[in-house]
Amino acid sequence: MQLCVALDLPTMRENLALVAQLQHHNLWLKVGLRSFIRDGKPFLDAIRQVNPKFNIFLDLKLYDIPNTMADAAESIAQLGVEMFNVHASAGEKAMREVMARLGTYERRPLVLAVTALTSFDEAGFSAVYNAPIAPTADRFALEAHRSGLDGVVCSAFESASIKALTCKEFITLTPGIRPFGEDAGDQQRVATIETAQAALVDFIVVGRPIYAAPDPQAVVAKILSAL
Repeated sequence: MQLCVALDLPTMRENLALVAQLQHHNLWLKVGLRSFIRDGKPFLDAIRQVNPKFNIFLDLKLYDIPNTMADAAESIAQLGVEMFNVHASAGEKAMREVMARLGTYERRPLVLAVTALTSFDEAGFSAVYNAPIAPTADRFALEAHRSGLDGVVCSAFESASIKALTCKEFITLTPGIRPFGEDAGDQQRVATIETAQAALVDFIVVGRPIYAAPDPQAVVAKILSAL
């Protein structure tokens, strides 16, 4: 299991200060909507300058018509990031088109599909999708697997089922991780490291428990020692 640190701070300067504190660790770094819209490619380049060995997960959750998603995926691939994501609910046609477009790249990023956002509880998810979370996450994961994607974004509570339905190599990445029982904040389906490990999760995403800590580097070291 690998650790992905969410860079969700209010400014690029603060995010880069965090990156500098963590530069000697072997990590993935998540750049989300807020940071990328505000800071763009210069932020990605600045991360590489701190440590070119950092792996970057560009968390933009593409959701649009198939051709637009494929165009965007190609632009993301040209940024040189190692992983990005799309929404599975965009449909199999869109996911297949994304993967077909990326097939021309000798080294393409990993592509994951978001199943159910970890901010959803059952009532909120049902209001949008008119279905319960677990079977819908399973269905979205199967569609992503059939479409040639590398894995999915899900909660730790769906990971084991998704692995069983697809294969053990199919990646599961789980946000909403509270490593040592920290406050859930705006997340609903949160889990500990132990829960994620038992569910065969491949990547855990941790944000606030790291960047809100007095010593983020110490928290990262503690998490890595637990993996």
